[in-house]
Amino acid sequence: MAHAASLTDSLQRPLLVSASAHGLLLVCLLVSVHRHGSGEAWGSPGGGAIQVSAVRSLPGVPLPRPPVVAQSRVASESPGLYKAQPEKPRPVERAVELPRFGDETRRPVQQAQREEPRVVNPIGAIPSGGGGPPALPYTSFQLGASEGALTFGAGGGFGNRYPWYVDSVRRRVSSNWLLSTVDPYVQWAPRAVISFEILRNGTVVNIEVLHSSGVASVDRSAIRALHDSSPLDRLPSDYSGEKVFVEFWFDFRRP
Repeated sequence: MAHAASLTDSLQRPLLVSASAHGLLLVCLLVSVHRHGSGEAWGSPGGGAIQVSAVRSLPGVPLPRPPVVAQSRVASESPGLYKAQPEKPRPVERAVELPRFGDETRRPVQQAQREEPRVVNPIGAIPSGGGGPPALPYTSFQLGASEGALTFGAGGGFGNRYPWYVDSVRRRVSSNWLLSTVDPYVQWAPRAVISFEILRNGTVVNIEVLHSSGVASVDRSAIRALHDSSPLDRLPSDYSGEKVFVEFWFDFRRP
């Protein structure tokens, strides 16, 4: 019992302090609510009116001024090791006067010299368009307005020794050279030179165009005349050679 009484006495004092603190806090809350509640309410009839008006523009907001950079200041405050070299004055450019038309000096014009290719002519042949007979002995003939000639042997000795045989070859070739074998639109052609060989039995072999006339139908007509003339008469019996070399040249002209 004594212990219970002492325990009750020890709890009474804290309970009284706690109850007093709660009572004081409650009184403060009531006083605060009463003071704020007695003020003027929002939108009450007793409140004053506030006038609001529109403006055309708002005043500008002042901005901080940028710092002024002195012109004499350099990028680096540290002094250099060397002094700056002074800028050299630029030379004054003078206009160049152009020469007037006709007053300028003309350079001599050098004409380029064209070298003609060297052409080796066959034995007894005459250059194209040169005209005239070959330098060696020959036997000439005509076919309409066309002229031609035959040269036998390298030195022309065969024609001097056997003129009758040369004449027989000329007649045979002339009779087989037909004007109708040349294209009708061809009126003339430069000189052509054709060579061939006559074997001992009279066969014509190794026909070759040494110098073309430049007109294919004219060259073909002469070659055809030689083919059609083969075989010719046999070579003379007292001729020691097995064959004779002949050159046939002609200038084609249509009558």
